[in-house]
Amino acid sequence: MLRFNKTAVLALLIATSSVFLLFQLYHYRQHVSQNGPHIFGRTVHLSGKDTQWQVVKKFMGLVHKYNMPVFLVDTASLGLLSQDSTLLRDSLVKEPHCTFLCTNRDVLTFALLNNLWKYDAGLVAAAEEKGFELLEVRGKDPRLVSMDDLSGNEIPLHFLFRLQGYVVHVVVLYERSGNYLWHGVLRLKPNMDRKFAPFRRLDYGRNAGAYDRPELVLTTLDGLDVRIPRNVSGFLTEYSQARFLECRYRDARSFFQLYPDDTSPEAMNFRMKAKALLHLAARILTELRVPFWLSSGTCLGWFRQCGIIPYSKDVDLGIWIKDYRHDITQAFQKAGLPLKHKFGKVEDSLELSFQGLDVKLDIFFFYEETDVVWNGGTQAKSGKKFKYVFPKFTLCWTELMDLKVRVPCETVDYVSANYGPTWNTPVKTWDWKSSPPNVQDNGVWPVREWDEVIQVY
Repeated sequence: MLRFNKTAVLALLIATSSVFLLFQLYHYRQHVSQNGPHIFGRTVHLSGKDTQWQVVKKFMGLVHKYNMPVFLVDTASLGLLSQDSTLLRDSLVKEPHCTFLCTNRDVLTFALLNNLWKYDAGLVAAAEEKGFELLEVRGKDPRLVSMDDLSGNEIPLHFLFRLQGYVVHVVVLYERSGNYLWHGVLRLKPNMDRKFAPFRRLDYGRNAGAYDRPELVLTTLDGLDVRIPRNVSGFLTEYSQARFLECRYRDARSFFQLYPDDTSPEAMNFRMKAKALLHLAARILTELRVPFWLSSGTCLGWFRQCGIIPYSKDVDLGIWIKDYRHDITQAFQKAGLPLKHKFGKVEDSLELSFQGLDVKLDIFFFYEETDVVWNGGTQAKSGKKFKYVFPKFTLCWTELMDLKVRVPCETVDYVSANYGPTWNTPVKTWDWKSSPPNVQDNGVWPVREWDEVIQVY
């Protein structure tokens, strides 16, 4: 009879069993990846975070397959990053778990840099193959809209990927001529499913937005390679102030049908010089980190006719007095804009005027009170003070003459306060002391203060 070595037989059985178990495990993993986890024919329900993580990983698989240049802009996720660097460090050294990309919300948001990506129609089929439902929202391309052509081509503005109750929102960012990034409003067409996503809770899309181009870094979040803004807190600050107002081309065209545009050489020359002055002023104030907005006639020109009013002869800017810096005058003079006059003082009715090339730059400083805001005016020969009162307003971005600039979001209220209900009718004769409906007498400067509050050069 043959004699068997029991040890050898046992080893052979163990090896055979191990191979069989490994085969079973491989088959199970393949089955799970396609159909979800099952045990004895029953689906295992993952926790909310685990499910969301699976959704995010599938989305990132699409991103890599189609070379989509996305970066994280979700405010909740970026808020965690900016607040807790320890959490980020731990996520890099411990077993991956969903912390930053799985917040207590059912939406995660990325931005897509359109100039670095070519739209691929195969994306829809690939998303569906991974189980996603995809909603694509399109809108007019404002870069192609003008007073001569109001039609505009439609472009992708937002993508929403939905899977297992979670949504990945992709906001498409486009380059604008003012060297900034812009995204459009998320406006559903009549035939679109209004229950596809929690639209009221989306971070982006209620308004259009404008951003400086962020510097991006590649990092690892929850075990996934993700691009994020290098300056997270700076990006979140931008987000809170990003609302964008488009120029009203349709209304501007109607205005010019009633009041034909001045295309004389003098008007064209003024516009060219005003544009150069506005760009220079914006560069100086941006370097000083002093926020400003289009005010008075310059604001009216943007709102009414999408341009500069050629007979205004100056450029008007507004600045909150809290943002005043003592080196503002020096910075403008260093840039070649001498001080023409200085009226008032920081505590009351400050106004600066600089002389450009045949165009004057007026900077009005605004003061806040309980219910209103105001800027001051001073008559040099008499010392009389004036106050121009406006309803409170917030600031939005817009584009004027290839420049990203701020304007009052409540533009109609602002313009109506300064120019009355007939602001849409050109008025070429204007007395700054009496014509504005919001002007009020504000006393007289004491003679002993004139040397300080009335400086004319």
